[in-house]
Amino acid sequence: MDVRANIDSPIEISPLSRVLVKTGLYLEMNPGMECQVRPRSGLALKKGITVLNTPGTIDADYRGEIGVILVNLSNETFVVVDGERIAQLVFCKVEHIELKEVDVLSDSKRGEGGFGSTGIN
Repeated sequence: MDVRANIDSPIEISPLSRVLVKTGLYLEMNPGMECQVRPRSGLALKKGITVLNTPGTIDADYRGEIGVILVNLSNETFVVVDGERIAQLVFCKVEHIELKEVDVLSDSKRGEGGFGSTGIN
């Protein structure tokens, strides 16, 4: 779902700057859920505006106002106005796991290969 800015006055985001934009939204989710905050593709492509810690996570036990950290990756100042769609929220189930410390991991075909080790196509 799209989420909108809920602000009293416009907020300027200078190039390479970041701001916290309030939304006026408060959530209560069931345990085992999270809400992810993601960028809007149109703002990213057309204006260079994205969510800094994407995807941001809102935990089920958080009860404060949702804020979105926007960053301006363009060369021009961007102005956020009240009611503007600034991000998307995606609700997901979260698995709670128990970590177990071991001395050795089992082998796999990939092993320790990472960062493009399986190819780019």
